[in-house]
Amino acid sequence: MSAVTLRKVFKRFGPVEVVHGIDLSINAREFVVLVGPSGCGKSTTLRMVAGLEEVSDGTIEIGGRVVNEVAPKDRDVAMVFQNYALYPHLNVAENIAFGLRLRRIKKDIITASVNDVAATLGLSELLHRRPADLSGGQRQRVAMGRAIVRQPQVFLFDEPLSNLDAKLRTQMRAEIKRLHRRLDATSIYVTHDQVEAMTLADRIVVMSDGNIEQIGTPMELFLNPINTFVAGFLGSPPMNQLEATVSYADGGPIAKVGSDIAIPLPELRQLRNAEGHPIIVGIRPEDTAVERNGAANAAGIKCDLDLVEPLGSEALVHVSVADHPVVLKTETRGAISHLSDVQEFFVQPDHIKVFDQKTGLALDHPEVA
Repeated sequence: MSAVTLRKVFKRFGPVEVVHGIDLSINAREFVVLVGPSGCGKSTTLRMVAGLEEVSDGTIEIGGRVVNEVAPKDRDVAMVFQNYALYPHLNVAENIAFGLRLRRIKKDIITASVNDVAATLGLSELLHRRPADLSGGQRQRVAMGRAIVRQPQVFLFDEPLSNLDAKLRTQMRAEIKRLHRRLDATSIYVTHDQVEAMTLADRIVVMSDGNIEQIGTPMELFLNPINTFVAGFLGSPPMNQLEATVSYADGGPIAKVGSDIAIPLPELRQLRNAEGHPIIVGIRPEDTAVERNGAANAAGIKCDLDLVEPLGSEALVHVSVADHPVVLKTETRGAISHLSDVQEFFVQPDHIKVFDQKTGLALDHPEVA
């Protein structure tokens, strides 16, 4: 399997620039997920790697070879699309074998390859069916089988699970992850679903407005977002963000939210002599508690209860802090009656992230500090 490298890659449609000189290095056998909201440039970037879109400026390398002028069929990549792109008049075996037949591979080799891939994907009993006779998940597996049977240098996935229902998406995510481990393949996966990104990726590339915001492992990005965009995009529910100003009490920094809410902040070098500086206080729902639970240094934050969403073993508690909406995540312990009178929640100061309100950058991130 081959590495993929993008160097100062731009994409323009007429006068409109949609990808702004991105740099990205993907290691051989790595599973990298491009994630971001609709219109951020992630699918366009994937299509440039595949050769379905021309590069306006910059270079793309696959296996050390610049492929800007190489036709898609000669790049040795395989792409799985959102809409499956199966031939309705061909059965499963013929759809999987289509690319091999175009390459004039010997019939006995094609048959053996199709049978092997079908067994891997659980399609052996469906080889004689046509796409119209398959479920959505089965069609997606056929599309993946057509890509796998070619044994390309790089697999490209363009939101392959977005047409499936929630239960089937969860099942297919697990299948894709197992498949990647088995094939040990270089894979680039595009999605707007941050849960898919967190569960599948070796590394995540967060994109916004044609730029790369941050690259890292799922937990690096979850625990240390570089800015408010990444903090608000990764996580379910996303990180709470409260506008505040820096003040001091008992010698330590605090965040003043509204006129009467004070939240103790972690001791950061960037907060020294920062009285009155506008900041964003970031609090993950998972880092909150509706009871102090014996943590003496946990900060208590007054709030007004809006509603409670029971999710079974957990519940989301929607509150407001000085008119700022905040979501708390807590265990239900089999009942939610104790959540109906929440007037305060608790958070450890060292679990709080602090961002500059003007730039949106995290004050304590190594790339910023």
